[in-house]
Amino acid sequence: MSFNYHRTIHFQDTDAAGVVYFANVLKICHESYEASLAEVNINLKSFFANPSIAFPIVHSSVDFFRPMYCGDHLIVSLAPQKIGVGKFEISYELKINDILVAKAITRHACIDVETRSKEELPDYMIHWLEINRKEVETAIRIMSRSEAV
Repeated sequence: MSFNYHRTIHFQDTDAAGVVYFANVLKICHESYEASLAEVNINLKSFFANPSIAFPIVHSSVDFFRPMYCGDHLIVSLAPQKIGVGKFEISYELKINDILVAKAITRHACIDVETRSKEELPDYMIHWLEINRKEVETAIRIMSRSEAV
């Protein structure tokens, strides 16, 4: 995974059983997506208020491995990848103390807001994807070197 987002679980994230409500995991993943965009100087205000292009989520899934509770400190790692001229997918790993507690995926399509027709990804999104791809490749090389030792 390339980008790491640190997040504490808040009471408002939990359900009546005291664990993170399932839909809030996707909310937390989206927070990490926004933080990764800001990290490469994409202006979030204009990104989400852009009247011409949008990147709606067309698919999402979450797998849960352990419960998450109020006060837990998460590290959300995300790795986006281009899956077509107008689509990308983001894989997320959520960990507490280096223990994998959940995995998620969001798939996004690039569309023209007015016509709702599919569009090619703009240059700034390709740049964001490339930066994260290079970071993933670097992390994989470092891991493979340490495992070889």
